Amino acid sequence: MHPASEALNSNQHPGAGLPYYRPVAQECAVFEHAFAKKLPLLLKGPTGSGKSRFVEHMAAKMGLPLITVSCHDETSAVDLLGRYLVQGSETVWMDGPMTRAVRTGSIFYIDEIAEARPDTIVALHSLTDHRRTLFVDRHDEVLSAGPNFMLIASFNPGYQKGWKELKASTRQRFVSIAFNYPSPQVETEIVVAESGVDEAQAKKLILVGNKVRNLVELGLAETVSTRLIVNAACLIRDGLPPRLSCDVALVQPLTDDLETAAALRDLVALIF
Repeated sequence: MHPASEALNSNQHPGAGLPYYRPVAQECAVFEHAFAKKLPLLLKGPTGSGKSRFVEHMAAKMGLPLITVSCHDETSAVDLLGRYLVQGSETVWMDGPMTRAVRTGSIFYIDEIAEARPDTIVALHSLTDHRRTLFVDRHDEVLSAGPNFMLIASFNPGYQKGWKELKASTRQRFVSIAFNYPSPQVETEIVVAESGVDEAQAKKLILVGNKVRNLVELGLAETVSTRLIVNAACLIRDGLPPRLSCDVALVQPLTDDLETAAALRDLVALIF
């Protein structure tokens, strides 16, 4: 689909068990209870704090197929529900990812829901209450969600502004879990497990990350996520010098401002 990127995830990474996820509270139990009671789930938290990985892990743990859509400001209800396409001399209906998830009893994960157009969010409403139905008006069809269907959405409340704010009336349709960056001890465990870097290097990277997170005066649009730290650790583990790894995996993704980048490199140099 052109306006929204979609991924149909296999439940396991090749040659591995479950996708790695380190629980930090009771989020796994909340997920399981929400699934059992057929309640939609909203994950809120900053970029790179583990929301998507958590969903992948839980879908694999429960042995359920997972369909993921990443939204942006052109994502519309049609992109989720489906459309008629011309194939040769015929016009055929093509299910969208949400329609397909309802039909197949999959977990449907809509990432960054607040980025989508308002009609997209309205299309979800009938799946978030007691009806658990989907109205595919273009196809003149009403689908009832099976017992294994689950709707999960995520958004980052830290940067939502104006029309991108998720309405309170929408948020109240979901059970919500708040995500944040983990404690240094837990984040060290995650970085070591994900990258294979040694603990000493992981602790230095996390020290860099936490110092940047506290430098609000830099005015960064986003701060250092656990994802960025893991990327830097992977490069270090592969033999790239630590300062260069931090530059390309932490500094450059965070800013294009020359002065801000120089300040971040100075900080990295103090630790490495």
